[in-house]
Amino acid sequence: MGKEYNKLVRDRIPEIIRQSGSKCETAVLSNTEYCQALRVKLIEEAKEVAEAEGEDLITELADLYEVIDALIASYGIKGDRVLNAQAKRRETRGGLRKKLCC
Repeated sequence: MGKEYNKLVRDRIPEIIRQSGSKCETAVLSNTEYCQALRVKLIEEAKEVAEAEGEDLITELADLYEVIDALIASYGIKGDRVLNAQAKRRETRGGLRKKLCC
């Protein structure tokens, strides 16, 4: 019996699992399930970023970006709205560049 993931995976992961000789059953999530799975995946990837070092940090950040991009698309949010909100927050609240701890 193969490993059971029971979580949202990248589109090519089932194919890669099958090519390795393992079995992989898939299901297509409803939009509601997909949005919830993305939120769970966001936390999973954020934890992996927090634990990563060196070159692994780049890979984990790329995975985090992928989830953020999918969340933005799944909610029908225009990408520039997020960037504009980020700029506004930076203007009103500041960024994180001063490395302040309070």
